[in-house]
Amino acid sequence: MDVLKEVGNIGAGNAATALSRLLDKPVDMNVPTVSLIPFEQVADKVGGFEQVVVAVFLRVEGDAPGSMFFLIKEDSAKKLLRTLLSMPVEDSGYSEMEYSALSEIGNILAGSYLSSLADFTKLTMTPTVPAITVDMAGAIMSYGITTYGEMGDSALLIDTTFLEGQEELEGHFFLIPDPESFDKIFSSLGVPIE
Repeated sequence: MDVLKEVGNIGAGNAATALSRLLDKPVDMNVPTVSLIPFEQVADKVGGFEQVVVAVFLRVEGDAPGSMFFLIKEDSAKKLLRTLLSMPVEDSGYSEMEYSALSEIGNILAGSYLSSLADFTKLTMTPTVPAITVDMAGAIMSYGITTYGEMGDSALLIDTTFLEGQEELEGHFFLIPDPESFDKIFSSLGVPIE
């Protein structure tokens, strides 16, 4: 867990720097909390299976394939667009520009964390082009399973908080390695596998 927390810290720092450059303004992120959770608890972490979320999905290819999700509740997504991007946002639906902005934020976050993990493990891990959707958390998790077959039993959860003045915006980043990938990741980190 110490190594995974360090991966999360470095990833958060890289993500904050990348977002600051993109937006040309300071972006602060709290030190993320990192945990390993059972796959079936992923939807619970964002409010349950019926919670409507904005999801950015990427497939991880290379030495340790898996799936990555950046999930953020709709109200937080709207606040993120208003505060970080200074965009006027309608309360219903998303414009193409808003989808693009959220997709890019998810892409930067996911890429930063994945890059940190690849640096630590010395494994090749390459993200695919991100896809974005708005749906219930349970439907999004089901899509991942039906599209890519069996996923691993556990997910690496990194809870990220963006800070804008007194406003805190929470996002949840999940890396769900394919079943054979967990052993590769942990053995690369020097963690004995039981």
